[in-house]
Amino acid sequence: MSSNGALDGAELRIVCGPTGAGKSALALALAKAHGLTILVADSRQVYRGFDIGTAKPTAAEQAEVAHEGLDLADPTVRFSAAAWASHADSVIRQLGADRVLVVGGTGLYLRALVRPLFAEPPLDAARRAALTAELETLDTATLRRWVLHVDAARAGLGRTQLLRALEVALLTGRRISDLHRQDARPPNWRARWLVVDPGDALHARIERRLGEMLDAGWLDEVRALVSRVPPEAPAWNACGYQALRAFTEGQGTLATARAAILVATRQYAKRQRTWFRHQLGDEAVTPIDPRSAGAVEAAARWWREERPA
Repeated sequence: MSSNGALDGAELRIVCGPTGAGKSALALALAKAHGLTILVADSRQVYRGFDIGTAKPTAAEQAEVAHEGLDLADPTVRFSAAAWASHADSVIRQLGADRVLVVGGTGLYLRALVRPLFAEPPLDAARRAALTAELETLDTATLRRWVLHVDAARAGLGRTQLLRALEVALLTGRRISDLHRQDARPPNWRARWLVVDPGDALHARIERRLGEMLDAGWLDEVRALVSRVPPEAPAWNACGYQALRAFTEGQGTLATARAAILVATRQYAKRQRTWFRHQLGDEAVTPIDPRSAGAVEAAARWWREERPA
């Protein structure tokens, strides 16, 4: 294979969509049927120990189908989209694009893999460390308000991306959104996308999954993590973990924490939907409702490049 998959005919197949949509179950069935490795594109599942609340594949699921992209980083490390894309690229080149199914909802990771990030200007390490220390003290809502003024196109993204937008803008005087347009690198891969979305049923699915996570021991997982992971660790930014950590530390009730997690997760899903709608406009996209009777077979036709009936 050449150094550029986009130029030698290699094509990635990517299953994506908002959190709670049903991507994992559909992808697992597809991977089992075709003997594929699942490459997980999830900025929360890269952290070791943060398992139940990130909906990480279970041990049984990982025994059924090989997974890559999980447990790549210590919770205290800020793991970047570029680092994930580098790992993913090496996995794909080792196994072959026709044996890998990319699955996830982190749009920035997928973009970094398929359409590489801008050529980043150098950042002074000392100034960046000082700025990061200040920004980490701010809540996500405040960061979002700042980004609205500094780089409005990035204001709908998650906390990690908000921090990144502020770092680059404040330390270089250039917006990341401008850098993406002006200093973009050529694509590494061509891609076809299976966008999984159950439509109006998503809110109910998110609420049901939240209940399943709590029943599976999410709160106990958080208690164990509190004892060994410092509160400033980036992994705590995964949706829901800070709310449960606050509850374990005596703040509020489990009911209020659950309600806050539900709102935050639904807002995250809305941002994901917006990203996929705007970023995949002219690419090879196949939408699928995982509730439909023929969803698994439709996914199989998509994998085989057949036109859905």
